[in-house]
Amino acid sequence: MSLHLVRHGRPLVEPGVPAARWELDPAGFDDVWALRESGRLPRRAVWFCSPEPKAVATAQLLTEGEVGVVDDLREHERGAAWVEDFETVVARAFAEPELAAYEGWEPLARCRARVAAAVARIVDVHRGEEVVLVGHGTAWTLAAAALAGAEPDLRRWRALGFPDVVVVPDAPERGDDDRVGD
Repeated sequence: MSLHLVRHGRPLVEPGVPAARWELDPAGFDDVWALRESGRLPRRAVWFCSPEPKAVATAQLLTEGEVGVVDDLREHERGAAWVEDFETVVARAFAEPELAAYEGWEPLARCRARVAAAVARIVDVHRGEEVVLVGHGTAWTLAAAALAGAEPDLRRWRALGFPDVVVVPDAPERGDDDRVGD
């Protein structure tokens, strides 16, 4: 089985609104539909997504099927404050994952543990099936690293588009690999 980690489509950025509440930008719907038609996603799969509006809307545009919402697949929690130099602060978060890179931000190590555990639970329940998870760039960068037993890669995070897919072939099931859930 393969695990497909889909980053949501382009969000409608609202500086006064926490990113966790941002909607999907209608101007980016064509990009999501193009991903749907690209052949990069399995035709038959079980689908889950983050509860954030931009992830839910992306999943709804990508599949006609049922999509389960899993709270622990939400993005790295970043509080309500708008951060002007966002990429610099994210780089600091990757460099020091045990610390909050900005006031109100979840340490990346905590996000990694939360998201990797949720992914492992889903993969364990759906053994042998193709799984598609729709969520967020930082969460997927951390989850992919945890599944590989590697350190998160800031370059991988920077390279992700809106939307994008990270495929994890033969994703380990719980108990198959002690590294899942680091």
